[in-house]
Amino acid sequence: MADPYSTLGVSKSASEAEIKSAYRKLAKELHPDRNKENPKAAEKFSDVTKAYDLLSDKEKRGQFDRGEIDAEGNPAMPFGYGGGGFRGDPRGQAQGGFGGFGGESADFGDIFEGLFGGRGGGSPFGGFGGRGAPPPQKGANVAYRLSVSFIDAATQATQRITLADGGTIDLKLPAGVETGTQMRLAGKGQPGPGGNGDGIVTITVGSHPFFERDGANIRLDLPVTLNEAVKGAKIKVPTVDGPVMLSIPAGSTSGKVMRLKGKGFSQKGGGRGDQLVRLMVDLPADDKKLAKLVDEWTDSRSVRADLGV
Repeated sequence: MADPYSTLGVSKSASEAEIKSAYRKLAKELHPDRNKENPKAAEKFSDVTKAYDLLSDKEKRGQFDRGEIDAEGNPAMPFGYGGGGFRGDPRGQAQGGFGGFGGESADFGDIFEGLFGGRGGGSPFGGFGGRGAPPPQKGANVAYRLSVSFIDAATQATQRITLADGGTIDLKLPAGVETGTQMRLAGKGQPGPGGNGDGIVTITVGSHPFFERDGANIRLDLPVTLNEAVKGAKIKVPTVDGPVMLSIPAGSTSGKVMRLKGKGFSQKGGGRGDQLVRLMVDLPADDKKLAKLVDEWTDSRSVRADLGV
């Protein structure tokens, strides 16, 4: 992905509000539902979403500005290799050869036990009453970090990751994925006498400009006009799967919550959560006709009685 600032068309000094505004404008223009005849628009939509995910996160934005991570959110210069897209296992994992030969520290406990017959005494040499030589060690694990957009996480969209050897692999996101979720890629680590280690992928899920996660559910504040709230209406509502139609009952008030079944995040036990839509009546400012209407009508209810005032 290109520089996220260039992708969103903002400067490096842009404020959070400017970044969010730029993303909303581009997302509206490039949304796949509005560009069904233009497949490139979907690619650009994905790029601007990933750029927003990075720049809307203060920590990741700072890391990118300092050159610590690339535009994909991966470490810019992982140790052990010159390329991007991964970094070495920070735990060191006592595997492989001695420190300085292969980059890993040795398991001295196994070495000494092999030489002196194990913990229970016996012959001073492995193989003569001892437990014998330990099995060959696998290579070290390699840690990868994968940044996933909010919508991709909710819909379990397939993700592509670049491996330490320069190859790529497509990953199916697990149900219930969230920031901190880890996936193990068997045999995708560093080579060793006993075979390759594994790749450990740690996932970070980005935020969204108007969706908010609540467990397996997704919350959305939906602006509605006074006419729609008073008379009722069928209106289009965004979801992570694309827009759907929602029937607003007549006489709806701000704060009323409506439920869209199965439009939330996947769950480990199966199925998906719901989307909870909170109606927010949006009144125009300085509307003379509306002011005149209210002058001619008064709501005599004691709507704050339950609050004791």
